[in-house]
Amino acid sequence: MNEHVKAHLEFFEELGIDGVRLEPAWHARGEPAAPIEPSEPSAPIEPIEPIEPIEPIEPTEPKTVLQLIKEEIGPDCSRCKLHTLGRTQVVFGVGNPNADLMFVGEAPGADEDMQGEPFVGRAGQLLTKIIEAIGLKREDVYIANVIKCRPPGNRNPEPDEVEQCEPFLFRQIDTVKPKVIVALGKFAAQCLLRTNDPITRIRGREYKYRDAILMPTYHPAYLLRTPSAKREVWEDMKRVRAILNGDD
Repeated sequence: MNEHVKAHLEFFEELGIDGVRLEPAWHARGEPAAPIEPSEPSAPIEPIEPIEPIEPIEPTEPKTVLQLIKEEIGPDCSRCKLHTLGRTQVVFGVGNPNADLMFVGEAPGADEDMQGEPFVGRAGQLLTKIIEAIGLKREDVYIANVIKCRPPGNRNPEPDEVEQCEPFLFRQIDTVKPKVIVALGKFAAQCLLRTNDPITRIRGREYKYRDAILMPTYHPAYLLRTPSAKREVWEDMKRVRAILNGDD
């Protein structure tokens, strides 16, 4: 065995190979395979356009949006302490969701707490007459309160109660988009206008408010106690009618 072959065998032994076969087939096994003939090119694959995520469609119909706000508040709202102070139910709002005229009061009273609708007691009946006096029906307007639950003893709502509840009123206003908002009474007017001015000073004045004109006037409950103030409210409502009719 020549030295060259011997060196190869020693190298194979180090690799763990015991021997070398001498058949031609064995020697040919390490030869490169014949190249594979390329097949006919296939048609190019069209790139797949990415699918755009579908954005959820926000409801735009005021009636639907108001219903969603009502559901968000829930029938057993516990955001403030009023739910522990004897209220019967949440009093959301009622009327035409596309109304040009919106009335905002202070809070539900006893009758409203029982029936679940704002302004249904004696003061509410007077409000209905006021609405009819300017040529509208109750179902033509939208009526809501700053506070959705009755405070005990019909006391004024407290700051923490207003803080929790008034954002829902703002959303009601922004959904209905009235041309005119009538704030009924001192509390509603002061709350909406962020003022401590007495109702006697701000009553009958016009304010720009959330894309509407806000007109403070006396609360119908005050008119029941002070019938002489009805004349002033009538003057306010005639001005409201003129604004709605475009008679500026």
